[in-house]
Amino acid sequence: MARYKFFLLLMCGLMVSLLTIASADILDEASEAYRRGDYKKSIELYEKVIAEHLEKGEESPEIYYNLGNAYFRDNQIGKAILNYNRALLLSPGDSDIRHNLRFANTRIEDKIIPSNRFFLVDWFESVQNLFNSNTWGVIAIVLFFLFLGCMGVFLFVRILWARKTVFYTGIVIFLLMIAANVFAFNQKNARIYRNSAVIMAPAVSIRTSPDSNSKELFQLHEGATVKIRKIDGDWYEIEIANGSVGWIPKDYIEII
Repeated sequence: MARYKFFLLLMCGLMVSLLTIASADILDEASEAYRRGDYKKSIELYEKVIAEHLEKGEESPEIYYNLGNAYFRDNQIGKAILNYNRALLLSPGDSDIRHNLRFANTRIEDKIIPSNRFFLVDWFESVQNLFNSNTWGVIAIVLFFLFLGCMGVFLFVRILWARKTVFYTGIVIFLLMIAANVFAFNQKNARIYRNSAVIMAPAVSIRTSPDSNSKELFQLHEGATVKIRKIDGDWYEIEIANGSVGWIPKDYIEII
């Protein structure tokens, strides 16, 4: 029985290794197709690798980024923005992804001016987006151990200046630890509960209610990014950057 279990584990490990090698070969082929200018072939191969990774519960910002580049070169701007956003969700601190996403957004028809927000909210988000949830989690753990070290010094060292120093240092470290945990929690939530989407249709009417006969409020075009507020059957209630709200059939958008 033990030998049988060992054989099964060995076979599973071998299959995983073969799948990893196969994915690497496909990625090399996709990169080569991109360099040749065969963007449709490159897209096909990158999409295949992503589908294989999703089956295993894995995602790679690098592959989404490369797929976004291939879509952009193939002039499929909506798909490019979608995949840049997916890459940015996994790696929010990557400046290359942000640059390409900003450039792709200059190619869409809808130039939506964001509503004014309190500057501290923007500052908070900019700091939070320096790292992903895993990195913030590691930072929080390191800060926790530093905080314990400060507590130890404060409790067992009798030198007054040292106790004062570690007391105030400990307070700062504790506040930074709380902030790191909040950042990690927010980043993790953004990855799990994905409530942003990209318009995939060339043009779509946004309506007052989840009914195709209801009044049209405004139109959005391919590549516009929206926030999903509510679901009603085959309709999404969405909000755009300037605060406008309306309903759209779910077939016209794709969740990031």
